[in-house]
Amino acid sequence: MVKLRTQVARLARAARREEGTALIEFALVLPVLMLILMGILYYGRFVSYANDENQLASSAARWAAININPGSSSALTLQQYVAKQAAPELSSGSSGVGAVKVYLYYPTGSSGAAGQPVRACVTSTVNFIPILGVSSSTVVQTATANVEQPPGGSPAWTPDTSVPSQCPTT
Repeated sequence: MVKLRTQVARLARAARREEGTALIEFALVLPVLMLILMGILYYGRFVSYANDENQLASSAARWAAININPGSSSALTLQQYVAKQAAPELSSGSSGVGAVKVYLYYPTGSSGAAGQPVRACVTSTVNFIPILGVSSSTVVQTATANVEQPPGGSPAWTPDTSVPSQCPTT
């Protein structure tokens, strides 16, 4: 009986000690902190992709408005040339993002004459946290410019006839 009491007392003292509790608490909090950190990093990538696409759309709309194709010397269409200007991950795609697609078209009601709008739409698909299997989203950025140099008899680019539903046409 005395031996049992000493063992119980010893166990009670051991249970009151706080050695190692910080390690256990850290082990419980670490997965949540890592998930928050991953979320911040993936959100930053998403914003970076959106910014890159916005710059590409602005460049494409500007070149279309002045009827210039900087990629004509290498036999690229204006849409292909703009897509090649993207960051390598956006240009060729990767596991986290699909390759960009560039569309140039005249919005509804535009005839392509001087002063009429021309629109560039740049799209790509971004996968959010592929490790967890979280769904993907399509990033769409558009830019509109007024035609300054109408294509006339020698157009430097050809408008797309098929534009995805994510790109505004009005």
